[in-house]
Amino acid sequence: MTRGSAPHDVAPAADGGVWYTGQRNGTLGHLDPATGRVREVRLGSGSSPHGVIVDSDGVAWVTDSGQNAIVSVDPRAGDKVTVYPLPAGTPNVNLNTAVIDNDGTLWWTGQGGWLGRLRVGARGGDAPPMAAFEAPRGRGPYGITATPNGDVYYASLAGSHIARVVKMTGGAEVLEPPTRGQGSRRVWTDSKGNVWVSEYNAGQVARYDPAANAWKEWKLPGGALAYSVFVDDRDIVWLTDFAASAIVRFDPASERFDVFPHARGGNVRQQHGRPGEVWGALSAHDKLLLVRTR
Repeated sequence: MTRGSAPHDVAPAADGGVWYTGQRNGTLGHLDPATGRVREVRLGSGSSPHGVIVDSDGVAWVTDSGQNAIVSVDPRAGDKVTVYPLPAGTPNVNLNTAVIDNDGTLWWTGQGGWLGRLRVGARGGDAPPMAAFEAPRGRGPYGITATPNGDVYYASLAGSHIARVVKMTGGAEVLEPPTRGQGSRRVWTDSKGNVWVSEYNAGQVARYDPAANAWKEWKLPGGALAYSVFVDDRDIVWLTDFAASAIVRFDPASERFDVFPHARGGNVRQQHGRPGEVWGALSAHDKLLLVRTR
């Protein structure tokens, strides 16, 4: 990666590469793992990108807190950049993460106490293409996920809870984990629709079962700071531990943790992957990290 780019979030690209957000230099980067080649796309004046996801057409979607906008990059059109500002009058929400649901609606979070949607390929009817809503408990919305049946959940770091988005209104139903003040930071769904949560302050991983309305939590080894969570194609759970500079693998079937140290102080933030691969960004070292799982 370019020196000083501080890659933050990653997402597998449709061409076998990996997209990453260059938070410090206002770019979306693309790594070709086969050759090591990197290309960077400038996102706009004042850009400070945080999250990136990829839709079914291979278009990358970026939450850009610097521009207070959602930004798309279309590799089919020569990395064409399109900026979708938040609605007029919306303050700087500190955009964080996005997900696309089964209807093709992009849902986003803002740590300033906001969530919203952008109808990109959705059956939107008369609704405006972009909308912003104040979160029910103010500051904190962070990670976000969509379950296989299309339900959307986000985690609130400052609010220490997760919430189910009420799509019709843009509101949210707060769901409290068992541990108080746990610092729910990221969320990811498994193939059964369970919602997995990285509890940063508590150093735990939690599972919320919507069908049973039931929680279970597990403590990570050592004095962990559980930053991110990702569930792979085999429903194995992967976490990043900021305190130990490690990737942590959790098998829900055996309830076993395996810890894989990496470069000290690397600060792996969000994770993503595809079958056989788990990717993360070493933001402090301007590198990406790959764990092969086959």
